[in-house]
Amino acid sequence: MSGTFFRWAPAAMLLVGVLLTAGHATARPRPLREPLATSLPNAIGDYQGSDLTISAAERRVAGMSDYLMRSYERPGSDGADAFSLYVGYYESQTQGKTIHSPKNCLPGAGWEALTSREAQIATVLGTITVNRYLLQQGERRALVLYWYQGRGRIAANEYAVKWHLLRDSALRGRSDEALVRVIVPVDGSEENAFRLASRVATEAVVGVANALPA
Repeated sequence: MSGTFFRWAPAAMLLVGVLLTAGHATARPRPLREPLATSLPNAIGDYQGSDLTISAAERRVAGMSDYLMRSYERPGSDGADAFSLYVGYYESQTQGKTIHSPKNCLPGAGWEALTSREAQIATVLGTITVNRYLLQQGERRALVLYWYQGRGRIAANEYAVKWHLLRDSALRGRSDEALVRVIVPVDGSEENAFRLASRVATEAVVGVANALPA
């Protein structure tokens, strides 16, 4: 019996892969319920937000259906303590149009990862797990939090995200998802930067949930 199982296991795994891939290719696009620009806060504490534009060429490479790139700074600070919030939304993910992990993109932009781990943040939607990176570029340091949100899930683990994407594409005909990323400069204590980033995350996770399709 065990010999038969092991003999057919590779074929079974191949069949599962084919089915998942087929579902992934036919997932139906799901538009946002409301614009990201209105669902996410324009002010966080005494920081005021300003929307930034991503070039058409960069959008083609990233492949997102919609996005929000917002820089927050205190009035009169000349941007010295500005942090950013990015949300990239994909109505459906297909070959060539899938979420690019910041783990791969940020080093390509000249940032070096000093530390990386997961962190838990309490929100009104429950405690969520996010990726926490400390980066350095020359003399500058920055703290990055990012996570994946969509189809009723909030996740950090890249492998789990890929598995859920394939399964939901095959079984539910859905591959819509958002990448949410917070970048806070580290001028002094990393923990102070993390506290600010966590506050941003608690507000962002709710705003994104309000915009995402049910």
